Amino acid sequence: MGAWVYIIRCADGSYYVGNTRKRVEQRFQEHVDGVFPGYTSARRPLELVYAEACETLIAAFNRERQIKGWSRRKKEALIGDRADALPALSRRLSVQRTPPRSPE
Repeated sequence: MGAWVYIIRCADGSYYVGNTRKRVEQRFQEHVDGVFPGYTSARRPLELVYAEACETLIAAFNRERQIKGWSRRKKEALIGDRADALPALSRRLSVQRTPPRSPE
């Protein structure tokens, strides 16, 4: 049995990333209905903005953890189907360091 990883946009503009074995529409409806108290129940209305099928629940859990670690811009590129932008958004800005001073 497969699983899903999904992203919900909350009323306050934040994103919630989760995973489920259920049909993603069913799990989203549980968020909308506030079935379980938590992050999304206090931030309704909600919008399902992304869903991705995974082979296993473990794969969905790992993908959820990966996405949760991403910046907002990177999540929005994924949501906007701009996979080509993901590598550039993954690059860290290099820190400009001043070379050590030589003793005089």
